[in-house]
Order: sequence, then C-alpha cells, then structure tokens
Amino acid sequence: MSCARPPQNLGSSALLALCCLPAPAQAGFERTVDTIFAAATGWFVNIIFANLPGTSVPWIVGWLVLGAFIFTLYFGFIQFRAFGLALRIVRGCYSDPKDTGEVSHFQALATALSGTVGLGNIAGVAVAVSIGGAGATFWMILAGLLGMATKFTECTLGVKYRNEYPDGTVSGGPMYYIKKGFAERGLPLGGFMAGLFSVFCVLGALGGGNMFQANQAAIQVHGVLGIPTWITGMVLAGTVFAVIIGGIRSIAHVTEKIVPFMGIGYFLVGMLILLMNADHILWAFGEIFRGAFTDTGIIGGIVGAILQGFRRAAFSNEAGIGSAAIAHSAVRTKEPVSEGFVALLEPCIDTVVICTMTALVIIITQQLLIDAETGHYILDEAGRIATASGATGGVAITSAAFESAFGWAPYALSLAVFLFAFSTMITWSYYGMKAWTYLFGEGKSKEVTFKLIFCAFILVGAVSSLDAVIDFSDAALFAMAVVNIVALYILMPIVKRELNSYLARISSGEIKAQK
Repeated sequence: MSCARPPQNLGSSALLALCCLPAPAQAGFERTVDTIFAAATGWFVNIIFANLPGTSVPWIVGWLVLGAFIFTLYFGFIQFRAFGLALRIVRGCYSDPKDTGEVSHFQALATALSGTVGLGNIAGVAVAVSIGGAGATFWMILAGLLGMATKFTECTLGVKYRNEYPDGTVSGGPMYYIKKGFAERGLPLGGFMAGLFSVFCVLGALGGGNMFQANQAAIQVHGVLGIPTWITGMVLAGTVFAVIIGGIRSIAHVTEKIVPFMGIGYFLVGMLILLMNADHILWAFGEIFRGAFTDTGIIGGIVGAILQGFRRAAFSNEAGIGSAAIAHSAVRTKEPVSEGFVALLEPCIDTVVICTMTALVIIITQQLLIDAETGHYILDEAGRIATASGATGGVAITSAAFESAFGWAPYALSLAVFLFAFSTMITWSYYGMKAWTYLFGEGKSKEVTFKLIFCAFILVGAVSSLDAVIDFSDAALFAMAVVNIVALYILMPIVKRELNSYLARISSGEIKAQK
C-alpha cells in the first residue's frame, strides 16, 4: 500500500523524483533546504538547547531533571512505594473489561515503551560513556529512577482529563489536561498552552519521532546490507501506514508483540555477553562508581559524568515530555492513578535496565583506555574517550561491543535498529495524530490526512540528511517539556488527591483484585 503523497500539495511523482535524483543533485538540494531552514529556525533551536552557564549541558535537561526531583519528593518516592502494585496492575489484577478505554494496561505500557526504547538505548548510551566515562552510567540510572515520578504524574493526569466518545474511542494527553485542569482550577491560558503543546507535538512527531528514526534505520541497513536508503524508506512507509491506519488498537496489537520481542531479545544477548565476561562485572560496577564520585576522567571527571548521564537519560526515556501520557490515556480503566502506576515502570525498563545493560557491555568489552601515569582517560582527536577496539561514535561503539562476542552482531543490530525505529514511528504517529486532531478537530478524514503526511515524511527522512529540519523538530519535541512541566507543577495537587483516594480504597478493600 503506497502512502507516498507528501505534504504541501506535492504529488507522489515529485517525491519519487527527489528520491531518484543523482547524489550530487540531491546533496545540493538538501544543503539549500538546510540553509534556508536553519536561517529561519536557528534562533528557536539555540534557545531550547542553550547550555546552562558554565556547563556543557542544555538547560532543558536541567529542567527535566529538576521536575523529576520535585515530583519524587512531593509524592513521597512513589516510584519505590508503588512498584509492586504497578506490576500487579500491568498483569491485569485490577482490570475490568467493562471500563471505558481502548487498550489494556499492558498494551498501553508496550505502546509507550515502543516510543522510548529505541536508538537512544543503542547509540545514546555509547555516547554518554564515550564522553562522560563509565561514571555517566550511575547518573543515567539515577535520572531514570527520578523520571519514574514524572511519568506517574503526567500519565495519571492523562487518564483523568481524557475525552471519551460514544464509539468507545478516547483522546487524551497534555493538551487535554492542560485545558481542562487549568479551567477546573480557575486559571487562565489553559487553551493557549494546550494549543502550543499540540503544535510542538506535531512538529516533534514528524521530525524526532519520524524523520530521524527513518534516517538512522536506512543508514544502518545500507551500511550492513547495501540496500538503498529509498527502498528502506518505502518499506518503512508502507509498513507503518498499514499499522497506523487501524488506530490505537492496531498500534497496540503490534507493539505488544514487537516491544517484548526486541526488548527481551536485545537484553538477553547483552546478558549473555555479560555472563561470558562474568569475572569482569564487579570490576565494571567499580568503574561506574569510581567514575561517578571521583575526579578521575575527562573535563572535570565527575562533572562530565553527571552531565552526560543526566542528558542521555532525559533524552532516552522522555519523562516530562508528555508524549507517553497520550498513549496511556487510551487504557481501559476508571482509575487514573492505576495507569500512573503502570507508567512509572517505563523509565525503569528503558533507562535503569536496558541502558545499564548496554553500558556494562560497552565498559567490559571496549575497555576505556586510561593513561597509567595520570590516571585520566585517553582521548581521541575528537575529544572522546578512546576504546580498545578503536571504535568511535554511538552505534559503532555498541556494534563493536556486541561483535566482540558474536560475529553476527552487526546484522542483529541492524534488525534491532530497524525494529526500534519502526516501533518508535508507529507510536509517534499516534502522538502526532492526537495533537493534530486537537488542533483541527476529530474525524476520520483528518486522521487519514495526518497519517499520509506522516508516512511521506518517513520517505523524506530516509533519503535526506536535512540536519536543520531535524534539529528544529527535536527542539520542538523538548519544547513540549517546557509547557508540560509547568502544567504538572500546577496540577500535581490534583494527582496527590487522586493518589491518596486510590491507595485508601486499595487498603480498605473497596478496590478488589479482579482475578
């Protein structure tokens, strides 16, 4: 099924013509678009990703981490107190099939995870370790644990303020809880902030949740298998359209199968490598703690480790972005807090488990090189920590780490990258569509319009390297967090009231396990 009708009233022939341009002509076209787009949007990108004074970390990362810390304290370390209850809810112990909603607790979790478990777990961790040293892993884990409280807050609100329609479908997310929650508290600007969030969400979905994923998957497949990028783009576009045309139920059915397969498969291969190097595991953890709390390392050691760890964790699990609340809003439940509990599992799985496993594999197999005389890491020409294999860059380091144990690793990694990109795209298509319909109204025709635009952007992303376009869309994605976390601060008393009520009814037996 073809979905190659691009936006802005271009015909499919024009898009195919772009794909078939000779490489020099296509490169010239990309440079022209990049230059024009950078000149128009560079100011916005620079604001969002500006560094905090005296550091090399964007202020937006500090914004996310501070929010996670405040929510952790405000809700009394809910991510630890409710972890067992969250697992029981995911298993369906408190589920009632008669409740309003479209997907189960597990399907909602799988759908949201498919949007976060991806290239960040493969390449992002390698970047953090190669720049911040082994100690960055500790701070990445800490940021993931704190982010669990943010996910709890935003996804509880997502269910509480969602729209429920007569045909059984629902729409929810930050745009709904901002508008309704502000109105409930008698506060102004709710409608404006909800609209602003939706605009950022659409742009982020088309870029960071779409074009970037397609681009990285096409490059990896081309590098290992030699398949032209436009073919990978066409396959992705057609496959994604076939899934998303069926709505959230179709997306959930796919993600509940793909996410466990790719996540568990990736984790098992990593654990097998760790078992093969079991005698080095304690040493690796020692390196992580030493790098986290001593000044041995690069660019200030502990500072570099903290910044890189928090940065990659924030970029990986999306806690505070508000995107996951859109997926979790579709769950079948009448208890908003129950889905908040389910959502807090995401950063634990994404960052604490999968990212930590990747970091351990890299630290053990790549053996970051340390100067025997100074005790500092040896840097390459680009200022990154040198590895024993000589591999540099995110995916290359992870690939080399896995290949050190299994010769077929690059091929398996290509499949993993393709599946991660695919699952991320189908989930972000839903996020973008819900923001689109919030702006332009509900209706099948409006949903299909966005889905066609989304699939066209997959092909554009696969065959192009429009860096400025992707930078802008990434900035829009993190601009979502600015609006969302302001709303979370204002609405968190409502979440606490819901939390106290739910836990009291669980304790009294009013809420009973269904099976």
